[in-house]
Amino acid sequence: MISQTTSPAPPNPYFVLGAAIVLPASGHVVLGVPVRGLRFLFFMVILAWVTAKIAPPDASFIGHHAGGVLIYALSILDAYRIARIRYAKWVHSTRQHIDNASGDVRADM
Repeated sequence: MISQTTSPAPPNPYFVLGAAIVLPASGHVVLGVPVRGLRFLFFMVILAWVTAKIAPPDASFIGHHAGGVLIYALSILDAYRIARIRYAKWVHSTRQHIDNASGDVRADM
């Protein structure tokens, strides 16, 4: 009998997406790359501050902090993209491992 040694499943991409939406940089922490999340958080705060200083007085809250909101949106997309790629690679390697264990021969080209 062939032993099945597969890597543990990465976090669900939708869980990472939800975490990233609820709390900035938490999606990256869930993925195990907290330094990347902290970088996003740093630039989010800096650009929100800069935008607040140069925005006109009659701008909305989003207008005052548009730079931070932009980086926040990019951090959500980045965390979700990393999660989707890791999950797709895991699914592909698991499927390939199961096919190899069952004796099926597949040409991956």
